[in-house]
Amino acid sequence: MTDLHVIVGAGALGRAVARELVSRGIRVRLLSRSGRGHVDRAESIAVDVADASALDAAFAGAAVIYQCAQPEYVKWQVEFPLLQTRILDAAVRAGADLVIGDNLYAYGDPDGAVISESSPEKALGKRSRLRKQMAESALEAHRAGRLRVAISRPSDYYGPGHDQSSKGIFVNALRGKSMQFFGRIDLPHSYSYIPDAGRAMAILGTSDLGWGRVWIPPAQPAITPAEFGAKVWTAAGQQGKPKLSAITRTLAAPLALFVPIVKALIETLPHFEHPYVVDSSAFEQTFGVTATPLDETIADTIEWYSRQTEHTKTGQPVVR
Repeated sequence: MTDLHVIVGAGALGRAVARELVSRGIRVRLLSRSGRGHVDRAESIAVDVADASALDAAFAGAAVIYQCAQPEYVKWQVEFPLLQTRILDAAVRAGADLVIGDNLYAYGDPDGAVISESSPEKALGKRSRLRKQMAESALEAHRAGRLRVAISRPSDYYGPGHDQSSKGIFVNALRGKSMQFFGRIDLPHSYSYIPDAGRAMAILGTSDLGWGRVWIPPAQPAITPAEFGAKVWTAAGQQGKPKLSAITRTLAAPLALFVPIVKALIETLPHFEHPYVVDSSAFEQTFGVTATPLDETIADTIEWYSRQTEHTKTGQPVVR
């Protein structure tokens, strides 16, 4: 076996996995379409997943592959299944194991019930059904003996570099502007700190305990978006009542006529219209890890976005 681990996708999750693996002394190769995803002590190369020969060359000698790539949200139906199938097939050809970064969509609307790995998979919208089908296909490949597969299903991300969920909250708080949330802000919601999600995938790829099943990695204790926003507001150094805004179903419907991403996200609104609480105790007890304390994650994310904001203002490189 080799200590080479290859990550497909150099977004916030892929970089978090890379940092965790590098910290463990593992040789890491980070793949992206541009090749510009940078993590200290990791090799970054440009690869088009559609190019089978290039993908085979990038996977050569790998012990573990981490699937952290995804198409644009509005292109999932057309592009996502083929992307993941190409990665899985190339992992088989390389003789490598595969850890997949998934999400909780397969469980659909929990209607207030706590979500765990044993919850019924009652996917609602087309993207939820797609993620469920993709996970089933990967686990079937594991059961057929083609390769070993483990699947990580974190809750909604926040943290450094995950701009889709974090920029409208943390950057807005730093600027004293209204922080943006989706759905109701008065109901408990479980969030996943993206470095914790990256660490969980690295743990799955470096242990023999997690193969052949789905895992929910360590999540933060459930908190309402309003409470979360208040903590971010204070950590950003702001005074007074936190400024909060929410895209509710009433607001989303007209926006969806003009904004494709909002139209795509409407099917996930039930996740934000009822309590959305996850139980990550199975992972925590099996692997002996817990989520990073909430206040620490908020402080670290505020500090990260503060540095990016300063870089934008000065044009000077950010030292990480």
